[in-house]
Amino acid sequence: MTAQPQSPRAAPHAPSLYAATARDRRERPALDGDRDADVCVIGGGYTGLSAALHLAEVGRRVVLLEANRIGWGASGRNGGQLHSGQRQDVDMLEAWFGRDRARALFDLGEAAKATVKDLIARHAIACDWRDGLIHAAHKRRYVEPMWRQADKLRRDYGLDGVTHLDAAALAAAIGTGVYFGGTRDATAGHLQPLDFALGLARAAETAGAILHEATPALRIEPGARTRVVTPTGTVTADAVLVACNGYLAGLEAETDAHVMPIHNYVLATEPLGARADRLIPAREAVSDSRFVVHYWRLDAAGRMVFGGGETYRRDFPRDLKTFVRSHMLRVYPQLADAAIDFAWGGTLAVTMSRLPYIRRLKPGLYTAAGYSGQGVSLATFAGRLVAEAIAGDTARFDLMAALPARRFPGGRHLRHPSLVLAMTWYALRDRL
Repeated sequence: MTAQPQSPRAAPHAPSLYAATARDRRERPALDGDRDADVCVIGGGYTGLSAALHLAEVGRRVVLLEANRIGWGASGRNGGQLHSGQRQDVDMLEAWFGRDRARALFDLGEAAKATVKDLIARHAIACDWRDGLIHAAHKRRYVEPMWRQADKLRRDYGLDGVTHLDAAALAAAIGTGVYFGGTRDATAGHLQPLDFALGLARAAETAGAILHEATPALRIEPGARTRVVTPTGTVTADAVLVACNGYLAGLEAETDAHVMPIHNYVLATEPLGARADRLIPAREAVSDSRFVVHYWRLDAAGRMVFGGGETYRRDFPRDLKTFVRSHMLRVYPQLADAAIDFAWGGTLAVTMSRLPYIRRLKPGLYTAAGYSGQGVSLATFAGRLVAEAIAGDTARFDLMAALPARRFPGGRHLRHPSLVLAMTWYALRDRL
């Protein structure tokens, strides 16, 4: 008798604050057998879920495959911050592409931000959305350029919600005096990221998409129609979207060459009670100007949710609480007595340019990855752009797909050591 393949088991969500407080913990069944679809989406994070939702809403038959649980990767572990524009600032975009194309790319970033807000409102996604994001300069010489950038965004790019903060105003807004000034963006904000992912999943299913957990894609077989092979069945589709970001694991070689996975870490304190109001009274999110960014916010229960520190080796630090707490205490030494209730890590993906890698690799095969730390907006929007392109409207997709992209040097064996050397150099420069 031939042994039947065992159904794979999904890894549980990371032991995060988000998983502990998620509003919807339903499980989806693994794929069982062979299915036919208009579109097969590989990956159950923001990109894949957004693509599945937008395609199902225009009548496409969508099957989504997630190796673990919906929102298991960076989409369910990140800092929850929604930024304006692209990952690169407009001065850099103008230097690379000229004013007109820079403005078009910035406008796409703004459309990404608006897409997230619209999805939350339209589908009644309960994810603790809060307005406001502060950017803090950790070096005195960064303040004036930051303010000039804010002025330019208001004057030339129509971002009216961004204002200056001097050192005193910044300290009052974020409860620490270790920064020299910054900006406030009233149009940005923050949310509970896993709840947002799970809300997208519910909306996609309501629209008709079929979502499978515990179903890793083993390989993608080209043909007149593309076939995605899993341990427990196949999906044959007219179009396939690879939406795995930092968890690609060699599934698609071209994407793998253009994005690099790195690890980042977050902690959550105990609820801080009245102390929370003295830290961030307006409950805005904050990020700073370090190359390896510190980012933080207070959640709905008054916990400090603080992200800091990256590693480039294969495994996570052994003691995550101590690792991230050391970064938090540089900013908030007054929290030395606060208990750490949760600490977790996750894997994001960066590109050489820090701009997303979005491509039609061949007819019927799409990829989107490499959001470089700005995935709440850009990953969600990338899914929408791919959905638009599959449905026949390629205008916005083509603008992002035309961005130049360089492969990481060194090939599969040497590119990771090269990344470690480069990131170490930038981190050391950041201290000067």
